[in-house]
Amino acid sequence: PGPAEDGDFLALDLGGTNFRVLRVKVSDNGLQKVEMENQIYAIPEELMRGSGVQLFDHIAECLANFLDKLQIKDKKLPLGFTFSFPCHQTKLDESTLVMWTKGFKCSSVEGRDVVSLLRKSIKKRGDFDIDIVAVVNDTVGTMMTCGYDDHNCEVGLIVGTGTNACYMEEMRNVELVEGDEGRMCINMEWGAFGDDGVLNDIRTEFDREIDMGSLNPGQQLFEKMISGMYMGELVRLILVRMAKDGVLFGGRLTADLLTTGHFETRFVSAIEKEKEGLQKAHEILSKLGLEPSHEDCLATLRICQIVSTRSASLCGATLAAVLRRIKDNKAVERLRSTVGVDGSVYKKHP
Repeated sequence: PGPAEDGDFLALDLGGTNFRVLRVKVSDNGLQKVEMENQIYAIPEELMRGSGVQLFDHIAECLANFLDKLQIKDKKLPLGFTFSFPCHQTKLDESTLVMWTKGFKCSSVEGRDVVSLLRKSIKKRGDFDIDIVAVVNDTVGTMMTCGYDDHNCEVGLIVGTGTNACYMEEMRNVELVEGDEGRMCINMEWGAFGDDGVLNDIRTEFDREIDMGSLNPGQQLFEKMISGMYMGELVRLILVRMAKDGVLFGGRLTADLLTTGHFETRFVSAIEKEKEGLQKAHEILSKLGLEPSHEDCLATLRICQIVSTRSASLCGATLAAVLRRIKDNKAVERLRSTVGVDGSVYKKHP
């Protein structure tokens, strides 16, 4: 990193249930120092399904709030925008949303450049000015963050609300771009793996049920087998099915257990914790109005393990394919490579 990498920067991260605003201070007085302040803002459910204008107005408002708090509203700072949805990126600061995923469904954004939508919302307020210099996908951001310290990092992986990966591809294999020299980071959008039917033989009735009840049926099928937005729901559907078959909870069902989204993915993580897992299972099932026996709790733990182990195995398998690709590209016997990983499921699941 040269002398260019110092000063004040802003970062905006949108791609899950919350979004984050950060201020990064990089000072390079011989000792590269990085200071950060950040604030997490919620996106209300109704905004995730409202109009695009409302969403970007909300983001601009939160930005204003953040700048106020740090008393830097009068500075024109450069901002990097992490936007974690499938996009068609034409320039560093121009990215067209292909389609919403992960529970977002804002109108009039698909097919439009998200940077100009954000700029418009900021301009309309008129109380601050920032310079949006780049848009990246979260996989790419994760790979770059890791690559800052580790030059072997050539894959970025996210397992959070959704799942996705990116990797460094040889330019000779990138048909969209002239020139064969060097490498380029490819955002794989692997959450959509299987949308063409290649995963049909390993998808279960529960996967199909989740897909049919989702906001984007037929899309992001791989993601729906793996990520935080769907894992708890998969467990819930299995519990319901087993209760209906009379092999769990003495065949009893409750309104809570029958409600979509009421078995949260964080419950899955809690139930799989080494020591207090079974007790957590009892607590969670009781809150859902059930009166679980010890066997019910054991079965629930087992279901959580099966769902999350499948998720991990699928991540492992696809990751192996990406690493094999890099290895073949380099034509080496052994590959030494680092994968930068992030996401709530990766961070929180035991």
